[in-house]
Amino acid sequence: MSKIFQQHSTDPILEKALDGERISPSEALELYESGDHLKIMATARTLRERVLPASIASYTMFRVVNYTNYCNVECNFCSFMDEIGNGKGYVLSKEEILEKMDYAVSEGADQMFLQGGVYPDLPFDYYLDVISTVKSKYPDMHIRAFSPVEIINLEKITGKSLFEVLQILKSVGLDSVPGAGAEILTDRMRNIISPKKATTEEWVRAMETCHEAGLLGSANIVFGSEETKEEVIEHLTVVRNLQDRTGGFLSFIPWTFQPQTKRFKVRTVPTTEYLKVLGICRIFLDNIKHIETSVMVLGKGVGQLALCSGADDISSVVIEENVLRSFGLKTEKEAVKFLKEGGFTPKRRDLLYNYERYEGRELSAV
Repeated sequence: MSKIFQQHSTDPILEKALDGERISPSEALELYESGDHLKIMATARTLRERVLPASIASYTMFRVVNYTNYCNVECNFCSFMDEIGNGKGYVLSKEEILEKMDYAVSEGADQMFLQGGVYPDLPFDYYLDVISTVKSKYPDMHIRAFSPVEIINLEKITGKSLFEVLQILKSVGLDSVPGAGAEILTDRMRNIISPKKATTEEWVRAMETCHEAGLLGSANIVFGSEETKEEVIEHLTVVRNLQDRTGGFLSFIPWTFQPQTKRFKVRTVPTTEYLKVLGICRIFLDNIKHIETSVMVLGKGVGQLALCSGADDISSVVIEENVLRSFGLKTEKEAVKFLKEGGFTPKRRDLLYNYERYEGRELSAV
């Protein structure tokens, strides 16, 4: 009888990972360049099952609030920003933000993701007022806010140290931070994508300081442009090394670029490549517990496959998305239905991966 899987040169790398040994960047690159994607997916699935049983997949529920679209960073791939001073953009008042959160709460969300453009003319008090206003009305609301480039902007406009800025934000109600704005963490790609944005070194400094201040969160990678396979692995290595030092990343999300502007080159990433990269993330990032797949960006079909290929969470429900075209789930009912139809038992969690607060809820009645 012939074997289902024939021997492959990268098998020892996968066996090493299954034995609990750390694979090297060069081994990860070998998997990307020549590994059997089905074997990578199967290995990642096995490692995922050590975090959460294969029959279970988690989801969360939050509202994105983009407080301004004025931005001086001008990323080449972004169609959301407006140039500062053109009079066409917006800044949400704290009353408008609170109104958005009132609606989110009525829909069952108990978390806010606050993010916007880099707008140096906006005073520090604005950020403090927004967070404290939401927290005053909804004391149990989890607030995740501000990508590294936004935090660095706050450091500049206040003249305070980054750590001090974060401590002040925590004191008014900031609970966690996203590792957003990473895209590809190599200086070559950052010069292509967004030469005015935080460098790799600055991104790492911001996230490391957040973790030191007790603000945990997530990290991601966005690929599907001019990056090389070596640069994808270099990005993962930067994140793994930082996680070794801080332990502050609770999850990691790989997703792909969407075509938004004519200035930025986007290539179509085949589903097989996306699942291979996701599997490599699970295998290589042995110090990050949760791997998420973005149903919002990649769609439901890829999302279900991803949950069988190393991911344990769908990074949804997202109420309101202005920056990206959303293919995602808008209600908890949709998320529960989606997971059940995929053969999974849904498990709701918060942005810090606490499941306990939702235990005992009757999801079928949502």
